[in-house]
Amino acid sequence: MGEYIATTEIESPIGRLRLAATRKGLVRLSLPRESGKGFASWLTRRVPDGEAVDWLPHLDTARRELEEYFAGTRERFGVPLDLRGTEFQLACWRELCSIPLGETRSYAELARAVGRPKAVRAVGAANGANPVPLIVPCHRVINTGGKLGGYGGGLETKRRLLAFEQSVEPRGSLL
Repeated sequence: MGEYIATTEIESPIGRLRLAATRKGLVRLSLPRESGKGFASWLTRRVPDGEAVDWLPHLDTARRELEEYFAGTRERFGVPLDLRGTEFQLACWRELCSIPLGETRSYAELARAVGRPKAVRAVGAANGANPVPLIVPCHRVINTGGKLGGYGGGLETKRRLLAFEQSVEPRGSLL
C-alpha cells in the first residue's frame, strides 16, 4: 500500500496555486508558471507510491493559511510539511523559514547560516528545488548586491511578493 496523496488548486493574487499533501503534511506547492504536467511529474518522482485520495486535512490548513497570508494577516505558516530533499536542502529550507516577513537575506548570508559559507551556488540550487515556495519563503533570498536573483515563479512574481510583504504591518508572534 502506498502513501496517500491529495491535491487541490486555489486561486491567489499571483495566480493559480497547486497544492499536494500526504498524511504527514504539505509536500508540494506549485506556482502559476509551473504546468499541471510539471506538478504531476514532480509528484510521480517524489511520491512514486502515492495513492490518490480526494482530501487530506493539510490541504485545508494550507488553503486557509495562504488566504490569511495574502490578506496580510499571517506572517508565518504552521501547516505541517512533508519536505523531501537532501540534508543540505533541508537545512537551507529550515533557514529560509527563519527569515521574517518583509525582510530578505542574501544567498551568501544563507550559506553562512547553514554552516557552508562557500556553498553560495549550492544554496541557490537548494532554493530552486524548494518544493513549497511561499510556505518556505525562498523569494526572500536575493543576490549580495541587492539584485533579485532567480525565482521559479518569475522575477515579476518575486518583486510583487517582496513589495507586498514590505507593505504588511507586522503583527508580532500572535499568528
